[in-house]
Amino acid sequence: MSASGGFWPGEAHAPTEQEDEQEPQAAAAEPEPPAWPQPHEQEPEAEPQVEQAAIPEPQPEAEEEAGEEPEIVPVGHVPGELDIPDDVAVLEGSPSGVDRTVGIVVSRFNGEISNRLLESALEALTAAGVAEERITVMPVPGAFELPIGAMALAKTRRYSCVIALGCVVRGETAHFEYVAGEAASGLQLAGLETGVPVAFGVLTVDTSEQAEARVDKGADAARAALEMADLFSQVRKQAKAG
Repeated sequence: MSASGGFWPGEAHAPTEQEDEQEPQAAAAEPEPPAWPQPHEQEPEAEPQVEQAAIPEPQPEAEEEAGEEPEIVPVGHVPGELDIPDDVAVLEGSPSGVDRTVGIVVSRFNGEISNRLLESALEALTAAGVAEERITVMPVPGAFELPIGAMALAKTRRYSCVIALGCVVRGETAHFEYVAGEAASGLQLAGLETGVPVAFGVLTVDTSEQAEARVDKGADAARAALEMADLFSQVRKQAKAG
């Protein structure tokens, strides 16, 4: 600083003590709040609460009564007796094999089942009194050929009755319906056209297990054929007697 109180060129201005005291106060001073009231910031309105409908609690299912479930018996053909009044004439056949000649047509297809059906039928014929030399067995390729085989035997007029044996198992195609249906209708036609009883011993099943459980149907067919043969014999005798 020069003697006259000024500053030399290039000399920095030194702050006075009064300035040093005022500057911090000025820095420390806070602005006074305005006189008018400041608007309050509006709080966001709460969304209205939607009351949810009370959902009923699931009721526990009633506990099943303890105990074993009743066994379901499959429905099947049940033999029975007819109540016929005593004052009417009755013609009823008997499954007797005496003096009977029997023809058997059997399908080779599903041979394991067909063999067991044939065995069952032969045992029933023997038990009924049919002599072995009066039994003829004619194998055919499949169940579809059973009707024409039965027709051929019946037309010879050498047999008192004909028994058709075979097995058709349902598959993935409509083959089952065609074969089973034609075998049934064809065998019935053979009996109707010749007048010789033709017994239906063909299994029509969904599985091989069902077939194995029904191999005794061969015996049923044999007894049915003998009974119808005896009945037809009675009808012919009655017709001749006038």
